[in-house]
Amino acid sequence: MKILNKIKGIVIGLLNVYDEIKIMKQKIDLLQKSVGRVESYQKLSEDSNDIHKNEFQVYSQWGEDGIIQFLINKVPIEGKIFVEFGVENYLESNTRFLLQNNNWAGLVIDSLPENIKYIKNDQIYWRYKLKAECSFIDKDNINSILRKSGISGDIGLLSIDIDGNDYWVWEAIECVNPRIVICEYNSTFGYKRKVVIPYDKNFEISKAHFSYLYYGASIAALTDLAKKKGYELVGSNSNGCNVFFVRKDLVGDLPIYSVEQAYIKAKFRNSRDEDGNLSFLDFEQRLNQISELPLYDLDLGVIIKVEELSQKLNENQL
Repeated sequence: MKILNKIKGIVIGLLNVYDEIKIMKQKIDLLQKSVGRVESYQKLSEDSNDIHKNEFQVYSQWGEDGIIQFLINKVPIEGKIFVEFGVENYLESNTRFLLQNNNWAGLVIDSLPENIKYIKNDQIYWRYKLKAECSFIDKDNINSILRKSGISGDIGLLSIDIDGNDYWVWEAIECVNPRIVICEYNSTFGYKRKVVIPYDKNFEISKAHFSYLYYGASIAALTDLAKKKGYELVGSNSNGCNVFFVRKDLVGDLPIYSVEQAYIKAKFRNSRDEDGNLSFLDFEQRLNQISELPLYDLDLGVIIKVEELSQKLNENQL
């Protein structure tokens, strides 16, 4: 009986701790939102057209929260709906602040069931008009996923970050016509060549190469695709991983950038060694690490090797 009472006491104690953690998480979330709103009003009052001066971080990995606030105040948007895929558990994302601060509706997609379960158990799921779908996205299923979720036509924003087939999936999307598009680019591939990883329906960054450096497309490849789809390049984030496009009919007085102007050589060092530990490789070392891997050159229509991007060129000429 004494043992049962002790166990009962331990369980009650753990439940109390869980409740306290839950309350603390809610308070932290409220603080984040409050700070984000202050930043948003401050940036709006500055009225700068410089995309980097409008950066701030609430839930985004870098300064995307601020850039999105800047763009939605410059671009007229009727259907305040977003789609973001590659969100993990949605605690760090490009659209969470947009959902909470601006009361947009949206669809988020991730391939892991545990991430979708986490999102649906988060209070954000009932507080806002959010849908979460579990799916491994490829270019053949993306349109059906969007349609089944009731998403089609003119929407406000599309954010793509799946660490792999980003280019090929965006190329395949035809059921939505977003006004703003955010897509991750691979800074390691430079800005001069329109290159992208060859399409592999089952591509996973961790399996493609242990370094986690082999994925996605160059900024030139994504900008070329954007132009074909009717978009202009309006900038990138200052960390060198995300690029922003606005539909041509809605650009207004936003500055339009060339690929060279928008490109930023990423300084973050998230590469791994063969044991899965961070290896902190600098730019040239990153290229060398994946030098033998294939890339598809959109201009030439052939497969080349990564090493061809840097052959006889220094890193500033990439």
